[in-house]
Amino acid sequence: MSISAYPAYESYKASGVEWWPRTPAHWTVAPLKHGLRINNGQDHKDVLADDGYPVYGSGGQFAYASSYLHDGEAILLGRKGTIDKPLHVSGKFWSVDTMFYAVCNARLIPRFAYYFVTTIPFFYFSTSTALPSMTQDDLKNTPVSLPPLPEQRSIAAFLDNKCAKIDEAVRIKEEQIKLLRERRQILIQQAVTRGLTPDVPTKDSGIDWIGEIPAHWEVRRSKFLFKQSKELARKDDIQLSATQSYGVISQEKFESLVGRRVVKISTNLDKRKHVELNDFVISMRSFQGGLERAYATGCIRSSYVILRPDPEVNPDFFGYLLKIPRYIHALQITGNFIRDGQDLTFENFADVDLFIPPYQEQSEIADHIKRSCDRIDDAITIKENQIAKLNEYKTSLINAAVTGKIKVS
Repeated sequence: MSISAYPAYESYKASGVEWWPRTPAHWTVAPLKHGLRINNGQDHKDVLADDGYPVYGSGGQFAYASSYLHDGEAILLGRKGTIDKPLHVSGKFWSVDTMFYAVCNARLIPRFAYYFVTTIPFFYFSTSTALPSMTQDDLKNTPVSLPPLPEQRSIAAFLDNKCAKIDEAVRIKEEQIKLLRERRQILIQQAVTRGLTPDVPTKDSGIDWIGEIPAHWEVRRSKFLFKQSKELARKDDIQLSATQSYGVISQEKFESLVGRRVVKISTNLDKRKHVELNDFVISMRSFQGGLERAYATGCIRSSYVILRPDPEVNPDFFGYLLKIPRYIHALQITGNFIRDGQDLTFENFADVDLFIPPYQEQSEIADHIKRSCDRIDDAITIKENQIAKLNEYKTSLINAAVTGKIKVS
């Protein structure tokens, strides 16, 4: 249902507030401190556990408050804009030092207050270009529109119902995305380990992590398929970034994709390594997400290991192979580098044998995977856009209800 389909109130008055200029004529506009008692949290690290009782909110999280409260409800408000649903409290409990906690008085129902504070544009209080933030005084002096208590209850109940339905729709779509991503991973693993012919004769590779492979494929030592390159950066090399999401790309392109600047290399510049297009790079996080393929020529920091593929290696095929979970797990068990905080080395890479189909078959498998994954990725994008629209609608609905733009029964 569109927000425009809901009825409006019979009459309005100016609110005097920039981000909701009108309010129903019979509502009261007052600072939030008139309806909420807002206090700083306290650091509970120095407090014995026996001094307080944990109070549980949605999702199982717990918090502590710093004063006695009796049969009341408190809202936890993060200085960076995080807000927890009202928690029922009784007795003594402590609040974490990164949050305010607010207790409603007789003029404000906690559930209505919770929905209202979710609409506050925290950037409105920010006086710098840093992350949006707020002080306790900012929050206390924030104007709030106070309907009569029966209307507050009706609005809160309406939003509880609508938001629960929206959240469930989002949960279903998130589960569908999860299944699509699992399907994508299974498709890649089956194609790179078994090829495209279901009834092809197979053989035991003799390698635990590989298992059965098509009989005409070969098992090779990794160091014969990839040579370690130690070539230093060339004078005109551009700076590259090794990323798990995009592979090895130029820093300029990475900054454009993520929408932020990255730290530039300022030390050991003379030790940077040259990277060719379609090289593979062992990065500091390769034990988590596989080896990264280079999609550009340039240079990278000296701590990375550069792998130059043999001519019989198809970069598209091995770009998929070196990212499958079975291969990553095989890398992880080659040493204690994870536990000891060491980087993955060429020796670790060389300890994991690889298999290789004929070059033409590598190309066919890679093309099949790309076409199939593109369809799955398109389906994921559609689901993500639907989730974004649902969340946008939820935000607009809450804002419209608690500021009186719409009248709910």
